[in-house]
Amino acid sequence: MTDTTSSNIRVLIADDHAIVREGLKQILADTNDIVVAGEAKNGLEAIRLARSSDAQVMLLDISMPDKNGIEVLKQIRKEMPQLAVLMLSMHREDLYAVRSLKAGAAGYLNKQSAPNELVNAIRMVSEGMKYVSPSLAQALARQVGEDIETPRHEMLSDREYQTLTMIASGKSVSDIATELSLSVKTVSEYRARLLAKMKLKNSAELTHYAIKHRLVE
Repeated sequence: MTDTTSSNIRVLIADDHAIVREGLKQILADTNDIVVAGEAKNGLEAIRLARSSDAQVMLLDISMPDKNGIEVLKQIRKEMPQLAVLMLSMHREDLYAVRSLKAGAAGYLNKQSAPNELVNAIRMVSEGMKYVSPSLAQALARQVGEDIETPRHEMLSDREYQTLTMIASGKSVSDIATELSLSVKTVSEYRARLLAKMKLKNSAELTHYAIKHRLVE
């Protein structure tokens, strides 16, 4: 008998929220050409899963408890370049989409996207194409058409950028250290570096900058 599953798109799901993983699996269960081949609940599990699987696509959450999603993305792209990684996030596209694409993501989707948009994105990236939503495509087109100076926050590393958005959201250095499983000293160093790079004096100026540039919601 012919194997009818050979042409299926095998997908991995990496998200720390069980309810999100179940929702994604339910959406994909309604398709006839996509199967879920494994799931992970944190960044380290996602990397191990990618190493041991022959899947074509990974759905990867940006906000992971142990390892930032973009760091996970870079590791996977380095070790398994054949695996297309589609980033998922609750954040607005203009906060992390371009950063994700520059890091090697095959696409970026907001978690509030319609199910059919997710399915279409998976099919596109499984064929080697990039996926961006119509709204993100318009934003990218506007950037290309504008002769503007690169914003200072674009110079930050991924971890510095994450620290910036968390400080601007009102979190203390100790809160950030706990949430990211880092030492207070390490987070303080990130804060000092990003203030220096952005030529800002303190957290108040940083917060003002983040609000002005719509880096926090």
